[in-house]
This record gives sequence, structure tokens and C-alpha cells, in this order.
Amino acid sequence: MPGRVLTPSPNWYCTRCSDTSPRGVLGLGAKNSIFLLEITPSQPLILGELAGHTERVTGFTFCHHPGLADTCASTSDDGTVKVWDIQSKTVLKEHTAHQSTITALHWSPLKKELVVSGDEKGVVICWWHNRNDTHHFFPEPRNIFCLSCSPHNEEHVAVGYRDGMIVVIDINRKGEVIHRLRGHDGEIHFLSWCPQLNEEGLLGRYDNTSETGGLNGEPVKEDSVKSCFLASGSRDQTIRIWNASKGKGVMTLKLPSMKRRGGTDPGIKERIWLTVHWPPGRPTQLISSSFGGELLLWDLTKSGKQKWTLLGPSSEGQNHSRIVFNLSSVCLQDNRELLISTSMDRDVKCWDLATLDCCWTQPTLGGFVYSMAFSPVNIGSLAIGVGDGMIRVWDTMSLQGAYDIKTLWQGIKSKVTSLCWHPTKEGSLAFGTDDGKVGIYEIYSNKPPQISSSYHRKTVYALAWGPPLPPVATGGDGDGPALTLYSCAGEGIILQHNPWKLTADAQDINRLIRETNGIKHKLPGHSELSWKPDGKILAIGNDDGSIEIFQAPRLKLLCTVQTHHKLLNAIRWHHPHGTRPDLGYLIASGSNNAVIYVHNLKTVLENPPETPLMLTEPYKTLPGHTAKVTSLAWSPHHDGMLASACYDGTAQVWDVLKEEPVCNYRGHVGRLLGVQWSPVDADSVWTGGDDFTVQQWDVSKQEHTRPPKGKKCYELEKRRVNSPKPKSKKAKRKNEKGAAVQDGDEHQETPTQYVPTAKNGSGDQEEEEERQEEVETAKMSNGLSRTQASLEELRAQESTDSLNPPQTAVNQTPLVRKERPKEERKKERPEAQVKKKKGRSVLPLSTANDHRSKEELHSDCVNLANVLYSKGSDGQSLPGSGEQIQLGLFVDRPALHRMFQEEGRNHLEAGHPEICYQLLLWKGDVRGALHTAMERGELNDTLVAMAPMAGYAVWMRTIEAFAKQLCFQEQYVKAATYLLSIHRVYEAVQLLQSHQLFREAIAIAKARLQPEDPVLKELFTNWASVMEKDGHYSIAAKCYLTADSPYDAAKVLAKKGDMTSLRTAAEVASIVGETELAASFSSRCAQDLLSLRDWLGAQEVLQTQESLLGQRLVLCTYELLYRCLSDRNLTLWKSMNSPCYHSWTLRSDEPLINSVIAVWQSEFGITCADMDRLKTAHQQIRGTEYTAASHNTPPRLLLLHLSHEISLAIISMLMSDYAETVTVLLNALVRCIDAGQFTLMQEISKVVLPEGANLLSDWEVRLTDSDPLALAALRSLRAFRCYGRLYELWWGLGEDGSGTVAVGEERTEGGDGPEAGGERASRGPSPEPLAGRETPVLLAGCGRLLSRDHARLQALQRQTADVQRGVAELVSQHQRRSPEEGETPREDGPGTEQGTAAETRPDEDAASNHRSPDPPLSKEETSSVTTLMEQLRDISQQRSELSESVKLHPFPDVVECSLVLLSIASLSPSVLPRDLRDEALALAQTYGTAKVHQRAVQKILRETA
Repeated sequence: MPGRVLTPSPNWYCTRCSDTSPRGVLGLGAKNSIFLLEITPSQPLILGELAGHTERVTGFTFCHHPGLADTCASTSDDGTVKVWDIQSKTVLKEHTAHQSTITALHWSPLKKELVVSGDEKGVVICWWHNRNDTHHFFPEPRNIFCLSCSPHNEEHVAVGYRDGMIVVIDINRKGEVIHRLRGHDGEIHFLSWCPQLNEEGLLGRYDNTSETGGLNGEPVKEDSVKSCFLASGSRDQTIRIWNASKGKGVMTLKLPSMKRRGGTDPGIKERIWLTVHWPPGRPTQLISSSFGGELLLWDLTKSGKQKWTLLGPSSEGQNHSRIVFNLSSVCLQDNRELLISTSMDRDVKCWDLATLDCCWTQPTLGGFVYSMAFSPVNIGSLAIGVGDGMIRVWDTMSLQGAYDIKTLWQGIKSKVTSLCWHPTKEGSLAFGTDDGKVGIYEIYSNKPPQISSSYHRKTVYALAWGPPLPPVATGGDGDGPALTLYSCAGEGIILQHNPWKLTADAQDINRLIRETNGIKHKLPGHSELSWKPDGKILAIGNDDGSIEIFQAPRLKLLCTVQTHHKLLNAIRWHHPHGTRPDLGYLIASGSNNAVIYVHNLKTVLENPPETPLMLTEPYKTLPGHTAKVTSLAWSPHHDGMLASACYDGTAQVWDVLKEEPVCNYRGHVGRLLGVQWSPVDADSVWTGGDDFTVQQWDVSKQEHTRPPKGKKCYELEKRRVNSPKPKSKKAKRKNEKGAAVQDGDEHQETPTQYVPTAKNGSGDQEEEEERQEEVETAKMSNGLSRTQASLEELRAQESTDSLNPPQTAVNQTPLVRKERPKEERKKERPEAQVKKKKGRSVLPLSTANDHRSKEELHSDCVNLANVLYSKGSDGQSLPGSGEQIQLGLFVDRPALHRMFQEEGRNHLEAGHPEICYQLLLWKGDVRGALHTAMERGELNDTLVAMAPMAGYAVWMRTIEAFAKQLCFQEQYVKAATYLLSIHRVYEAVQLLQSHQLFREAIAIAKARLQPEDPVLKELFTNWASVMEKDGHYSIAAKCYLTADSPYDAAKVLAKKGDMTSLRTAAEVASIVGETELAASFSSRCAQDLLSLRDWLGAQEVLQTQESLLGQRLVLCTYELLYRCLSDRNLTLWKSMNSPCYHSWTLRSDEPLINSVIAVWQSEFGITCADMDRLKTAHQQIRGTEYTAASHNTPPRLLLLHLSHEISLAIISMLMSDYAETVTVLLNALVRCIDAGQFTLMQEISKVVLPEGANLLSDWEVRLTDSDPLALAALRSLRAFRCYGRLYELWWGLGEDGSGTVAVGEERTEGGDGPEAGGERASRGPSPEPLAGRETPVLLAGCGRLLSRDHARLQALQRQTADVQRGVAELVSQHQRRSPEEGETPREDGPGTEQGTAAETRPDEDAASNHRSPDPPLSKEETSSVTTLMEQLRDISQQRSELSESVKLHPFPDVVECSLVLLSIASLSPSVLPRDLRDEALALAQTYGTAKVHQRAVQKILRETA
């Protein structure tokens, strides 16, 4: 087994191509194999590979039954369904019952022996593999896309189709369809069953039809029932939840548009693969993919629009960057639930469902591994050039994980065929591609690579850094680089690139070679180059097998090594840092002839000759490989140890000095293209090949010593598999539709067709054997390098998909480097080309008669002579008809016409009318051809184009008939175009409109009609209605704007209700002059921003609306108040978003009112000098009214209402209207009390009235005695401020002792303080104890709370409430009394309402509400009602005696305040003055008539005594 492995990428566009077993094993279908990985929380472990399929794997599933966790099943394009044992990695059973491409697979979760599969023809096959029994079902003649077996009913299977249909079938009843679930508009990508039954509270309310009532989980009403649910993901960008028990839709979830995706045009289909997964044990949560690779966790119980949570929210880059194809989950032994996802970005990710974070990422490869290189500076960094258009940089020594890989893709756009690290500069990596591009990547920066302006004409195969050669200046004096980049490509030239000036032209070193060595003849094509580590000697390999040794810097030719006779693929110098310095003169080379030669150039290099030498004998010979050698690598840890990679599929380690093989690695299943020796581990070697893998293996652990004899068996098997096969009609139809075409691993898309144009697997099967022979026998004879046949061989097996948008098809370029002569290719061309199919004969009858026997043909000659020269015929039929039809071509025109007539009749009978029309046209009978075609409904463009030849009337009738025919064929746009040709503009527009082709209809109408034509407005209005109904509000708004309905445009834009839509709607309404509508939308948008605490955004939205000046002032006050309360550690509501404050909120050292006035003046221009603007703002604020607060008022809304009242108070103060100021501030404090926010009332009174008595006294002076109601409001305001301060004093005294035990008993019906005291522990900070000198002052001020008039009023209010409850209870008791019972009512007085309520009978007849007439009141009831009414009159009389100023404004509960003062006196007798205590006691005893008041007074008196 190898060590670390990079596996091929999981196959794309398969509904179930990966799965997890209960034991934590992940299976991935990649190319023709299944790779097995052991799932751990930290990193995956490669377990092995299941190899056996001959074409791409399309499905994979594990058996989830106990005891069978090591059993799995797979499907492939080879038409087989296989059952595997992952321990032995062998096939247990297989079947080939499918006749079409298999598209879906699932192992039944309830029947351990049942495997269900479906194909593109709609056939479902149930396979009981234990007895090898298959049952075929054909529920629908549709293309199956996915299927899933029910975990609740072993007979039920859900099947999803390409056209959006879902059916649930019963396999026990011959595949009978139980339910058809309609609703999706695109192919069904995945089906997932809810893991549990009886989830009554799963969705709350269900839909009554197959279509759901709203998007994002807004189901319509239905009672919850015990059901099993099914989730489906579709290309129409929706997830639907179905009640599979009732066969109807329950919920529709629409994918959200992520910000990084940008805006989308509803008319353009986005690339998407929407897979869904219902995790076991999570019946209310669903996981799905999204547009750009994001994974979403849906909470099906959450209300509102956003029911989803994004996976990987903790850091950027956790999500996939491309669409996700498969999801599966597993629960490990430590109860950790992990989710596995595979994606188009070629990453396999593992997610922790508890934290929603990514645990690890396993990169995979999507192409051949062409090149590998270890960095000489950053030891352990392995660069990998892959055919999928990307470079992987693998930190093999990383502490973060075994697979710490960085992917580079920008600027590449094609296969990476060569790599080379800079010898001294860290992170500088040169690369070459198959399209001739050479570039340099700085891997530690985010910048795109630098690309050389000089492109090779063919694939770049070799790169090397070396000293600069003339004319490039050297780096010694700072005028040039110390090292330049050399590239060798398939056209046979080597270019020198200046890394400082890649935009300059690269230099061809052939010119320098010619000048230095005086060469006049044609130079051989170069195929490889290698600089000696000291930079003094350059070795160049050529396509004729020679190696030329040049001396830098003038490139003087020292010698030519002529031992190879085929193209050179690899040249490597021995490293100079071994124990034997003389080994640094060794150079190893490998070519297409499979033998490795090592030469010792010590003599030549130490004593350079005057004339070039020719070396024909090697120093060492290493035979053993059976195919071309592609790569070589000297061990940096040993002397004379060499590793080689070969097309025979093995890697070999050699002891060069002994000329002996050391070990042979056979872990790959394809040809090897690269080998590298680990720079840190002397026993570790890395190899990569065309099996899409990179493998690390140890030399000491290999069981084989030398390469296998002869060709490896896999080559013979490949030749057998890739032998020419006739293409089926199915494949032909697939290609016509743009479906999957096997050509490597390329996946590319167009805007209208998302399916892949290629799949992992085999290449072009018809030419495979020919290419194999070309690879072995063809030689270079025209000076070009690299074999063209090998190019085709590699291209056929691999293609790429670049990550750089837009998607472009990347042509694969070869690794081997020889091209065949043109003459030889011409000779073989007729054998390789497929014979073209001959067209259908126009005159089949006459042609057939001309191919009869010789006697009959001679008879025809005699008859023709008689007709032409004797003017007669010995036959019974005329020439051109009957048995002499063939003579019509040789006689006169009437005979030819007769022949045409019979041939045409024959074509009509054979079903080829187009040839019959062609014959009529040949005859010149255009009218007859058109008439026949019109009668048969077979007009075509050619016939219509010829219609003018028959006259204007015929042309008009033909166009009308063709338009009707096109409408019947549903080609409405084409029909409209033809109507336009005869000037039927209105008919063409009406035709398109009637079929909802509004875009085309409008285009025609605007192009052909007058701008003021009412048809245009009608078109735009109708299109807007349709778009609005479908939810495409942007297009609908554009239509309304064009149709002179700007009001409707703004309304429809705001229909979605999100902030962006509201802001756009407000801007549009403002532009078109709808000021009120613009203000309304701006206000709504600002409210949404306030919920996110984004005051910057809210002010920005409102600043364009002058009519919203008052609201802007309120938001300013809101922001300052919220900031002030936050600084005081009082947070009323929490939000996930951080607050966005203005800079002017930092005025924390000023009182709130002063800060508000200062900001209003500096930011909004609100001053006393500009009285008109002040009055406008005052009118706008005063015109807004809010409902009274309650305990259910949200804190955010409550604070907005308070900010509104504080703003109104401040602006009234600026206008010197102190009466309104006091009244509004009093209402603000009362609103806090009504909402149950006592602590907030305390904080508001502190921040608004920080000066306390001074500010209130100033206002009292300004209020004259002529306004007694304002003075009454001021007294109430003072009382509420003292009310809050009183509780602070009480809480401070009670924190150390038992004085607070009476709080619950002292609670009165009208008081809020003690309840708020309970709240302060959770909503705000504990108040600091008041200083001793402040306590007497506070208590003296608390005397204002002991108002006898208000105490009397409050007592009367409580009595009124008691009387009203008594009356209501009597009425209720009377209505419940049945006349038949004849019972006398209880003689309960008004004070016994609690007992009456306790005797209410719950089992009363429901029909009692419909009795008529009601029974009369009894005497006792009449007496009780009379008594209560008398009490109510007395109370009203006493209330009338009170002053209006007492009754007008709210006041703190006097009895409650009295009890608090008495409690303070009991806790600290020296604090409260004696007279104040006596007054409080008198008020509590006089007006505290309730039992709770009386008990509290008695307890306090006992404690005091």
C-alpha cells in the first residue's frame, strides 16, 4: 500500500456517486473506480480502490444493515451493477439487466438483499442479489435522474425524473404508482426521506394541494398528521417537502441568492446542482447545496423567510467554490456527526454538524499528473502540474495536516505540463502549459502569475533555470537577472525568458548555437534540456535521440552523445553534494526506446576538446522497462541511486554504479509521467501518472525488484476495452443533444445546457489501437518534436475544466513528443477515416431499373432505339412510366415528367415528401409543390422561399398556411416572423402575446409600430402582470415604468419587502414624483435597518426625503438614547450584527437633551433661529401617533416610541412650549410602566432629567398658574421621577438583610415597582446605594408621592374595577343557569367574585350559547345587581368631587409608595422622618382597602413594634 495519495476527482453530475458506511468508510466514484477513505475527525485515510468497471462509475451506495457494513454496490456506464466486499476488494455479484445508461442507484434501508437501480429509459430494476433475481418495472416513460428507497415502507421507492416529475411506486404491486408529485420545473437532482415517522410538529401546517402556498416555508393551513416526508432538490432552484403518505406538497424552500453570486437575470438559467440530505436523527433539519458551492442547513420549524444557516460561518474559504454534487453523513463512535460533501471544485470536505465548521478538506485531481517538482528552498513543498488546468502546491511537511495543499488556477486556463522552482528565490515557480504558455507564479502572493509574451507553438515539456546567455545581460552588475528561464516545447526550439522583462521577446538559443559553432545545416529539434548544477554546462536532448553538451555562456559544443535512437524524454545530472565528487559528472537519460543510459562526462568537461567529440558508448546501461521512459530523478540522499517512471505503469529504483535494479513500484493503474525523490526522506519516492493520482511510497517496502517482463497486463486489457465498437443510436442521440461524451474528464457548460460534455473514463475507442501502434513505431523525420499520435492518445483520455470563469474547453496536449511525417499520415488516412454515409437517391425507381440483369439492360437499349429512331416502343408502357420508367431520362420532356410523377408518388408513399416537392420544383411546378405541401401540412423554409415565383396571391396564401403550420408545431416566434413578411404586424404581436412571449412581442411592436400605439402599453402592462405573478419583480417594474405606470412600478419593486428592494422602490418613487410613496418605502427600509442596529444606513435612506425630516430627528434621538443606555449597561434587545453608530454619538459627557440639540443643530440644521424648519419638523413628529404600550410590546419598538416622544418634547422645548414638553415626557415614563419596563423608566428619567429638581423647577417657573393642567402634568412627572428613585433607595437598603421579604406581599394591583425590581436582575445593573447625604433630600422629595387626592382617586378606581368584575360575574352566572333546573342562584355579594369563578362548570353544554329567550333574573340576582349599581353611582359621585387636574394625568400608586416608605422605615428607622412615616401609614390604612394592602400594613407594624 502507498503512503499518502491524491486520488482522482469524484465524478460529476451523478446523483449518488459517493456514500458513507455505518463504520465510517467513505466511497467515492472516480473515473472507472471506487476509492475508499476512512473518515476521522482530523484527516481521511486512504484504504484502497475497487477496480473492475470498464467505464465511468455513475452510482455508489453502501449497505446500511447490521453485519453488512462492508458491502456496497456500484453502477457504471458499462451497463453493470456490481456488489462489492470492501475488505477483500472483490466483486461478489453483478448483473447487466439494464439496456440503457444507468442513472440512479440505492440500497434498500429495510431489505438487506435489495438493490434498486434506474436508467435513462425509465426502467426500474429491483435486484435481490442473494438469489440473483431481478424484477423490471416501467412506471413512467421518462428519463430517471435519481431514486431513493423509503426507510419506513420496504415496498416504496421514490423516483425523480429529468422533467421534474416525482413518483412513489410500490414494488410489491408490480411497480404501481402510488403518488405522482408535481411541482418542480426542472430535473430532480436528489431525493431524501425524512429519517423518522410521526413528526407531527415538523412543519406546523401543511398544504392542501400539490403546489405549496408560499416560498421559504410558508405552508397553508392543515392539521398535523402522522406522516412520512420526502425532500426533493431540483434544478428549478427549489427544495420541496412532500407528505409521501398523502401525496401532496407541504413546503417549498427557495434557494437564497448569495452576495457573491451577484444579481441574476430570471431569463438566464444559472448553473446549479441542488442535492439534499436529511441527516439521521435530525427530522427537523435538512442540508442542501446552493448556487456557488455553499451548504445550507434548513430549520424546518423556524418561521419567517430565512430558515437557513450557512455552513462554515466561522471563517472565509470553508465552503466549496463550485457546485456540490453529493452529500452523505456518518455518526462516529464518539457520537460526533460528520457530513461529507463532494464538489466540482475537486475537493472532498468533512463538516462537523454540531459546530457547522469544516473539519478537513481532501483535495483530488481532475487530470493527468504531468509534472512534479520539490522546492529547493522551501523543503517539502511539492508542486504538481495537473491536466485539469491547476497547479497544486503540497506542503508535505505541514503540521496542519497530511494534505495541506494550495491550489493555483489564475491565468493558467490549460493543462500544466511542466514545472520548475527557482533555485534561490522562495516561492517562485515557473510553469508551462499545453498551449505553449510560459509563466511564473509567486505562490505566497495573491497576484495572478506573470505570463511571458512569447508563446510556443506547441506544448511546453521542459523548463529550467540557468545563467543568462547572450544577448541577455548577466546579473553581476545589476543590469540583468542572475538566472533566466529556459523552456523547451513540442516545435523543437528552446526559448530564453528574462524573468525581469517577461513582456519582452524571448530569445531562441539556436541562433547563439549557430553563431558560436559555425553550424550551417539544420539543427535537430530539441525535446529536453538540463543545466548542470554549477550553471556552466547545458545538456540538450533532441528528437533524434542525441544529447548535445554545450559550454556556457557562448554555448560551445563540447560533445554529442549518440546512444539513444529515439526521442529524448528526460535528462538529469547527478547532484554534486555526494561523498564522491566525481559522480557529479554523471548524466542519466531516458527516451522512447525504454532503456536508460548513464554517461560519465568527466574527461570531456575537465579537458574540453577543440572540436566536438562523438560518444557512442554509455558508462552504465539500465535495461528492464518495456515502454518509453518519461521521467528520471537522482536520489539526493545516496550516491548513484536513480528513480525512473515509465509508460509500462511502474516506477523503478536503480543502483547505477552496480547496474542493478533495487525495487519496482506497481501501485498505479496507468502510465507514469513523473517521479520525484523526497528531499527529506531517503526512503520515500513520489510518482504521478495518467490515472489521475499522486502516490508516495517507500523503497524498502516494495516486494518487486525489477520491472515486469513484457507489457503489463493492464495495457492488454486497455487494448481489449478500447477496441473499435459500433456506436449505438442511443450514443448518437446523446451527442446530438449535447449530453455526455466520453473524452477524459472534462466538464464544461453553456448558458442553456449544463450537462457535462465529457465524463471520466475511456477515450476515443475507434482510434485507440492505431494510436498504440503509432506510439511504438513512429519516428521523427521532419524536424518537429513529440509524437502527434501520443498527443491524441492523451487528449482522448483527459480534458480539463478550468476554475477561472468563464468556462472554456481546454484542449489536451501530449506528454510524448514526436510527430509523424505528413506523407505517412496521408497514406493511412483512408484506413482511419470512417466511410461517409451516402445520401438518399432522388430517383430510386429509375436507378433500380438501371441495375437489373444484363439481358434486361440490353432490352432497354433496344426499346430506347425504337423510341428515338422508329418513333415507337415494343413495350406496353410509355417511356418514363411503368416498366420503362428508367427511359424517361433519355427520351423527351413529357417522358421525364412522367418519370418525375411516378418517382414523386413513390417518395410520398415511402414517407419522403421533401424529395417529391424537390421533383416538382425541378419540373418548374412551383404552384403544385406548394399546393401539395399545404394540403399535407409539410411546408418548409425552402418551399416558402420559392413561393414568390408562383405569384403574389400564392405567396400570401403560402405564408398564411405556413404560419398556421408553425403555430401547430409550437414555433410561435418563427410564425410571427413570417407574418411580418406579409405586413401582418398586429397579428404577429397578438400571436406572441397569446403564448406569453412578451419579450419578442414587444421587440416586434417597438420596431414596427408607432411609439404612441396603445398596443405597446397593453403589452407592457400584461407582461408586468405575468412577471409580478411569477415573482420577477424587477422586470415587472421596468414594464410598468415603460407603460407610464410609475406608481405601480414602485409598488411592485417593494413587494419583496427586503431592504434592497425597498431602497430601490423609494428611489424610483422619488424620481417619478411619488413623494408620499417614496417616503413610505424609505421609512420601511429604515425600520428594517434599525432592527439590525444600522443607524448609518437608516439615516442614509431617509436623507433624500425632506418630508421625513421629523423621522430623521427621531432616529437621531433613537441612536443617542440607545448608545447612552448601552453605556449604562442596559441592553433591551440583542442582534447578531454589530451596531453602526455615527461619529456624533460620542458625546457621552453631555446630558442627553443637550447632545440631541447639538446634533440636530450641526447635522440637520434645527435651530431656534430657523423657526419655519422647526415648525415643519414639529408638525411631522406630532403627526405620528403610536398605540399604547403593553407587556407584549417588543423592546426595539418600545425604544422607538420613547425616542419619538423625547424628540417631540425637545422640539417643543425649543419652541418654548413647555406645557407640551412636560406632558410628552410624562407620557414617555408612563409608556415604560405600561410595558412592564420599570428599570427602563428609571434610566429614562435619569438620562432625560439628569438635573432633577433644578430642571423641573425651571420649567415650573416658566409654566404660569394660568395653565393648571400643565402644572398637574409637571407634578406627575416629578412624582414618577421620585417613584424610580424611591425604589433605588429601597433596593439599596434591602440588599443586606431580610427587609425585602415583604415585596411579594406588598405588590398592589396598580404598582409596577416590585415586579420591575425582579426584572432589574436580568435587564440591567443593580443600582448603586445612594450616598447618605442624598437620602434625606430624596425622602423629602418623596413626600410629593403622598398625594391624598391621587390616593383617593386610585382607591375609587380599584373599587370601580371590583364592581365591574362583580357585574360581569353575575351576568356570566345568569347565562349559565338553565331554566329547566329551576335552581335559585347563590346569594353571593359583589365581593365573592372569586368563589363564583371557581364554580364554573367546564362540561357545560356547548349549545347553551344558542338558547332563546334568556331566562329572567331571579330576585337574588336583581338585588345583587341593584346593590352593585348603587355602589357604582356612589363611586362616580365621589370622583366628580375631585379636581380635573387630579384625574387628567397618571400618578404613581400612592398606597404602593406608602408601603415602600413604611418598609424603608422598618429597615432603617432613622432614615425616614416621623411625620412622613405617619402620613404614609395613614394613607395606607385609609386607602389600602384591598386585603393584600392590609396584610402588608399589619406585617410592617409588627416588625416595627
